[in-house]
Amino acid sequence: MERCISVVCWSLLLSTPMAQAQRQPAKAEPAGWPAFVQAFDSYAIADSVVGASTLIMQDGRVIAHHERGLADRARREPVDERTIYHWASITKTLTAIAIMQLRDRALLTLDDKVTSYIPELRQVHNRFGSMDAITIRMLLSHTAGFQNPTWPYKAGKSWEPFEPTRWEQLVSMMPYQEIAFRPGSQFGYSNPAFIYLARIIEQLTGDPYEGYIQKNIWTPLGLSRSYFGVTPYHLARWRSNNYTLQRDSSGVEAVVANGRDFDPGITIPNSGWNAPLTDLVKYAAFLTNATHGDTTTKRIFDTVLKRSSLEDMWQPVMQLPPSSTYGSGVGLSFFLVPQGLVEHSGSQAGFRSLLLINPRTSQAIIFAVNTANEANPEQSEKGLTALVARARAVIAH
Repeated sequence: MERCISVVCWSLLLSTPMAQAQRQPAKAEPAGWPAFVQAFDSYAIADSVVGASTLIMQDGRVIAHHERGLADRARREPVDERTIYHWASITKTLTAIAIMQLRDRALLTLDDKVTSYIPELRQVHNRFGSMDAITIRMLLSHTAGFQNPTWPYKAGKSWEPFEPTRWEQLVSMMPYQEIAFRPGSQFGYSNPAFIYLARIIEQLTGDPYEGYIQKNIWTPLGLSRSYFGVTPYHLARWRSNNYTLQRDSSGVEAVVANGRDFDPGITIPNSGWNAPLTDLVKYAAFLTNATHGDTTTKRIFDTVLKRSSLEDMWQPVMQLPPSSTYGSGVGLSFFLVPQGLVEHSGSQAGFRSLLLINPRTSQAIIFAVNTANEANPEQSEKGLTALVARARAVIAH
């Protein structure tokens, strides 16, 4: 495979008119970045991560990046700037932005009853009252009381699906599920909540969810290497495999390949985004309003979502306890961190990821790894939590 000099690769991959407008003199990396990279590598070593990438941005520009390991171990393909990762739950921010677009077009309000769009949800048991009390705002903020997993019946059987694949399967499960707490009274992370939001998007627009996101977020922002589902043939060479570190009954640990593509099924609206970090850079430039006074870029950003509406998403709907790893509060899909930081993480199959921004300083840190440690999950979660805390410290000023 031909490889190009790292800085040139990033320049070429970001060479859209919008990105060109964002080019500024290089800035020095923050003082904490080298220590973060060292911690990133230590985490990767401890979890037997096969391949990983991270970068830091300022004003829409990559000021430092770091790649390590392999995108595909069997093919000996190293991670580089084109490597495509699965971003898992960071997808939820796309779904939420789509809902805010529809709000701004007066096609819905955040206080609309969800059952007005999805009457099937009245089948869910709710000992706290009527299902009609659940609103779109509650879905966006994980305060509706729905369960966390989309498919809550896993028992480790070989025939079990990775995730449900059709809407009808979700509907058939509704009579056998219940609301966990009084809607609006507390936080409870929920993946199905974002599938319900996608259903609302489809009903109001007539577009399938995937098509709506492509047309109304990815295309205007120039995210040309982002996709849902099976990898397009022209991008297949850059798709990262994903791996799990497993321990057998005798205590022997081994890293097992799960395959480059997998079917997220009906969960695409809460965890289906695939893309290289270069596309996440463009997305983070939008989130941090890196227009540099360019009127074309500003018009594109405002077309996707007005700045005031984006900032609405970063207002706390509910405070979270100090022990929460999600941050200090939850907004509309985004999580809020002290010192004005906004973030979302992702975890599905063997992929783990983070999108962290400081809207006030226009800084961002993004990372992705292609291996999950299932042999030592508590140790892995502790290490990942510490790594996220280090990332926050780098740009929290």
